[in-house]
Amino acid sequence: MDLGPGRRAAPPRFVLRGVSEKNREGKRTARQKVAAARDKQKSRDKRRRALIVGASVVCVLGLAAVIGVVAANAGKDDGSEAAGPIVAPSGAQGKDGLAIPVGEESAKSTLVIWEDFRCPACKAFELAYRDTIHELADAGQLKVEYHLATIIDGNMGGTGSRKAANAAACAQDAGKFTPYHDVLFTNQPAETDDAFADENKLIELAGKVDGLDTARFQECVEGGKHNSWVEKSNKAFLAGGFSGTPTVLLDGENIYQDGSMTPAKLKQMVQDADK
Repeated sequence: MDLGPGRRAAPPRFVLRGVSEKNREGKRTARQKVAAARDKQKSRDKRRRALIVGASVVCVLGLAAVIGVVAANAGKDDGSEAAGPIVAPSGAQGKDGLAIPVGEESAKSTLVIWEDFRCPACKAFELAYRDTIHELADAGQLKVEYHLATIIDGNMGGTGSRKAANAAACAQDAGKFTPYHDVLFTNQPAETDDAFADENKLIELAGKVDGLDTARFQECVEGGKHNSWVEKSNKAFLAGGFSGTPTVLLDGENIYQDGSMTPAKLKQMVQDADK
């Protein structure tokens, strides 16, 4: 249609509508892309949170398992129990055959001693009291019952307490318990040094006792003949509710716990009971 000079005809309306619809479609497509991207990000975030939670649960369960293992092994020796039958040493007496007796059966006084060959306090007791104990036992006035424990193995780790106790039981088989018992305490290593876990060391110390270092003794030590018996003795100690080693009982009375006992006082008490 001719509008006259200088005037142009307006573009057809359908062209404007087409452009507008394309713009709207483009905006709608852009919004959909943004929404899709947002949904993907949410999905990734959800998976990441799930992985983090899962990993945290695994860590907590793993830590709980470690704590359980540590708690389960507290107080034990090296975490393994000796296999095989329980073989008591020759002449063992008392309940379950767990006492190694020294002295006359007819003695009027009985001294029960719970000891650990790695225990420094046990060494201190032995060095202070053993001459008096030997004197009273030799005189027929005192019977001594030695019970062996392995608490240092449990507290410090290692197997020296158990292996030394087994070696002492082997010495009992040979009729040499008392002198070998004394040699072990005289040559006790530092509490943190598990030197008695070495059977060669225990056999070497047997050379300090006349007639003990024999093939039979060596086989007994190296084979752990009395290991199960030692562990049974230690379980009896733990079940007894004692506060530690040494535990020293004179006719059933704990005489060493409060620190007031002396060798002279022990000697007087035993001699008075013998009158």
